[in-house]
Amino acid sequence: MTITSLPTEERAPERAPVRRSGAGRRRLYQWLFVAPALVYLLAFFGYPLVRNVLMSFQEFTPTTYFTGESPFNGLDNWREVFDNELFGDALWQTILFTVGSLVGQFTIGLGLAVFFSRRFHLSGVIRAVLLLPWLVPMVVSAVVWRRIMDEDHGILNSFLETVGLSGDGVPWLSSPSVALLSAILVNIWIGIPFNMVILYGGLQEIPRELYEAASLDGAGPWRTFRSITLPMLRPVVTVVLVLGFMSTIKILDLILALTGGGPADSTQTLGTLTYQLSFLQLDFGQGAVVGNVLILISAVFAVLYLRINRSDNQQGK
Repeated sequence: MTITSLPTEERAPERAPVRRSGAGRRRLYQWLFVAPALVYLLAFFGYPLVRNVLMSFQEFTPTTYFTGESPFNGLDNWREVFDNELFGDALWQTILFTVGSLVGQFTIGLGLAVFFSRRFHLSGVIRAVLLLPWLVPMVVSAVVWRRIMDEDHGILNSFLETVGLSGDGVPWLSSPSVALLSAILVNIWIGIPFNMVILYGGLQEIPRELYEAASLDGAGPWRTFRSITLPMLRPVVTVVLVLGFMSTIKILDLILALTGGGPADSTQTLGTLTYQLSFLQLDFGQGAVVGNVLILISAVFAVLYLRINRSDNQQGK
């Protein structure tokens, strides 16, 4: 027995290095597959983000591109931006624009998704037509709506005058008290298809047996919607709202093409303020500050989304 046990004990140490080398090789292959994505993220997301943060603490002007000098000025850029009254107005108008757009897009999108979940003739064709606002470039949509909302020659005021709802015409884009609402309405029109498509896909994943059981129990449409549809749609609703928030809060091209931030800065948002500071006033340091504020707000909601998604997954398990 002693003779037979010795070879076994001698062979054991020879297999361990083979296993360790095999595990190390697999880990190397895994990193090689991930490396291109990491390089891409670092080059096109990591570096610009770090550069933007550093720029917010520098005196970065057009002369910097010729001299290469961008001295650090501490918190001067941050202090000047926060002391600027336009920053507070832009922040508040960004909140109004984002919240108003999300509420309108989600409400109408959910209503259309529920409507199209009941199949009927030509439902597919109508859904395809409703996708057009989402497919058209945002600048093109803004230019078209600017013509539609023109106070003197726009078709919208002509229609309102025809039906007797307005006699003098509504100053959709020329009044400081109405311009922001007009921008919100246009953005709602653009974002409805995205909400409808995602929510419609979520509705298709809800088992029909749940609705049949609710019908047998005598539950009405509102009770069924509140007790079955909304709880089952919660993960999809979270995705729609978070993605909608992150895409709406940084909108620039729509407002620039629609109102240019006016009249009287009534439609100025953090996105347009970044553009104005950086490319009109050529103060890239202060523009970077506002950009960092946008990044910080988006990061907070991204973390919130990840935490909600993780809790939903744990509940599902």
